[in-house]
Amino acid sequence: MPDSTNLASTHGKHFYGRRKGHTLSPRQNAMLDTLLPKLAVTIPDAPDAPIDIDALFARKDAPLWLEIGFGKGEHIATQAKWNPEVNLIGCEPFINGVVGLLYIIADEKQENIRIYPDDARDVLEHLPDASVERTFLLHPDPWPKTKHEKRRFVSQENLASLARVMKDGAELRIGTDHSNYARWTMLQLDRSPFFQWNATSADQWRIRPDDWPETRYQQKALKDGVSSVYLSFNRVSR
Repeated sequence: MPDSTNLASTHGKHFYGRRKGHTLSPRQNAMLDTLLPKLAVTIPDAPDAPIDIDALFARKDAPLWLEIGFGKGEHIATQAKWNPEVNLIGCEPFINGVVGLLYIIADEKQENIRIYPDDARDVLEHLPDASVERTFLLHPDPWPKTKHEKRRFVSQENLASLARVMKDGAELRIGTDHSNYARWTMLQLDRSPFFQWNATSADQWRIRPDDWPETRYQQKALKDGVSSVYLSFNRVSR
């Protein structure tokens, strides 16, 4: 997820982050006008109405994975390529990142990704109970200042929302190169009654698993000599 500084609002909730970066080219705007409507997740008007997952994807009854803040889309696109039997929903409010993923989808003709170009919390409110088998939160904005901690995505409220939509035993993957955010994440997950850390050795969170594609943010951190952590948790059985 890109660094962000501006305050916006979405569906009655405060959203802290950038919506747009550099000016989009005519071709990029054309991608938004033509391809995005075919792939966009629509939030139902009724507060309690669930998203119709089967109506979104050609492959019915497939496992559903969710990525929160997909950046430019490299990770979700790679997961879609490696796992063609899986349906994926990616949420990203930064429109330049959405365009990046649209280009990948168009170039690689991927059919198992759908996009919500806004705050992931909107999707979490409307996904059916126990519908998600894996969730990714990779390199979220760390909001390093103490006064901004409440802006971090990993919170008890958001973890409870994730727990509702995730199946028993479903995996939550969180990656970060920010040491304070890693500690914050561990403290929040330790307090949560819904998730259990599944690491049994240091290698399981210090070494990137083979099925965990690198993101551009991880690559940038490595160039700067900063290591990332790869945290994996499972939804506790109800």
